[in-house]
Amino acid sequence: MSTTSVPITHPRSTSSGPRKRRAGGLETAGPVERIFKTTVLTVACALVVIPFLGIVSTSLAPADQVTEAGGFVLFPRDIDLTAYRSILSGGVVSRALLISIFVTGAGTLLSLTLTATLAWALSRRGTVANKQMLLLVLVSLLFAPGLIPTYLVVRQFDLIDSLWALILPTAVSAFNVIVVRAFFVNLPEELIDAARIDGASEWQIFRRIALPLSRAVLAVVGLFYGVNYWNAFFNALLYLNDASKWPLQMVLRTYVVNGTEMGTSEMGAAVEAAPPQTTIQMAILVISIVPILLVYPFLQRHFTKGVLTGAVKG
Repeated sequence: MSTTSVPITHPRSTSSGPRKRRAGGLETAGPVERIFKTTVLTVACALVVIPFLGIVSTSLAPADQVTEAGGFVLFPRDIDLTAYRSILSGGVVSRALLISIFVTGAGTLLSLTLTATLAWALSRRGTVANKQMLLLVLVSLLFAPGLIPTYLVVRQFDLIDSLWALILPTAVSAFNVIVVRAFFVNLPEELIDAARIDGASEWQIFRRIALPLSRAVLAVVGLFYGVNYWNAFFNALLYLNDASKWPLQMVLRTYVVNGTEMGTSEMGAAVEAAPPQTTIQMAILVISIVPILLVYPFLQRHFTKGVLTGAVKG
């Protein structure tokens, strides 16, 4: 009895189709698809980079070139730091920058402390009134307090015209508490039980085990808090009547968004030839953007390291 071998044909041939398979079984995109993706990514990057480049270039361009270009310079002929020297010489912008740094630093540290401790308490089943506190956190997440009740509470605690009015009303975010609590709940119970057997207290378990393992999630939450404090201006608009206590975002709103001219008295020092208002506005924009851009790459690297180090393998 003879058998005839029939060649087996695959439904998708690697030679005829527009896609090819790599060693891992993944498909590579065809030339048309690669060109399309490259074009879309290039246009998207250009839409982000070109305006930012124009802001930086205009803030560094000489006054005559800014005037000739009509207020927007993409490639400056020379580098002129007059605008930065003018606004950072002890005037409104310098004071607002220091206030924003204090509010962001102190607020982020306080918010991380409160969020981590509250999330740890909510993640432990033996905590007194655990379910009731978790319900309160969820209710505050779903139903935000109104503007008038919040203002009355701030005024009742005598926080009007105080920098703490920029920190305390938004010190704890219910969403961030839920995120950190979910991370704490997924920590291996064997590790915590072993620490209890060794005689560790609840505080020692939290400080020496939970916090080191949660560096990744705390870095993410810390970035959320930091960006929120740095960019916030509405609380300052509501609670600060003294312009000398304005953060940087209020200065940005006043002199860039509203277009109020900044005189030599606001700059802090009289200069022989004041730079154009457009150059000053672009310089304020750069100062308000660059700190977050400088901090984010370091935190991004820390995210990856923390996730790989503290991940729980199932």
